[in-house]
Amino acid sequence: VFSIVVFGSIVNEGYVNRVDELEEHCIFNRNHNACNYGITVGVLAFLSCLLYLALDAYFPQISSVKDRKKAVLSDIGVSAFWAFLWFVGFCFLTNQWQASKPEDNPLNEGGDAARAAITFSFFSIFTWVGQAFLAYQRFQLGADSALFSQDYMDPSQDSSMPYAPYTNEEDATDAVGTYQQPPPADAFDTETQGYQTQNY
Repeated sequence: VFSIVVFGSIVNEGYVNRVDELEEHCIFNRNHNACNYGITVGVLAFLSCLLYLALDAYFPQISSVKDRKKAVLSDIGVSAFWAFLWFVGFCFLTNQWQASKPEDNPLNEGGDAARAAITFSFFSIFTWVGQAFLAYQRFQLGADSALFSQDYMDPSQDSSMPYAPYTNEEDATDAVGTYQQPPPADAFDTETQGYQTQNY
């Protein structure tokens, strides 16, 4: 959502011209590189979000341990990379906005769009850092559990089992021998209750 706001603001209102000019220039100090950077990073970040959203939905179907590990590691790396790109974008756009001359935009057109692009670039830094942190936690959780484990553990050797495994047949016959039959149906006083005895 933040990336849509950034590149949408620049595409819609990021180019202005003077009264005596026909050609439009970037609102950020007439520097086309600033507008191009904001649009490019915004579009690519949006596509990257869609890609990892699809990967996150498909993740439970990945049976290979190595592929799961690669997916989580790539999530960490890509998130950290995008956090860096948004930090650079925020600094670049802010610097160029401060250097803009009032005479280049006397009517102050697109000022709100420029400020929105800068603000949401700033928010995107923390969003991607948070995403990298969550991916790292997922990696740590997977490293500590069976998510990435390739080692087979025999269930009989597992000390966390709540009960002992079945050992011999004599135990089973003893258990059957101690089973008691329920009392006969006529042992209950069914007359006073108004119920009839059912024979099965």
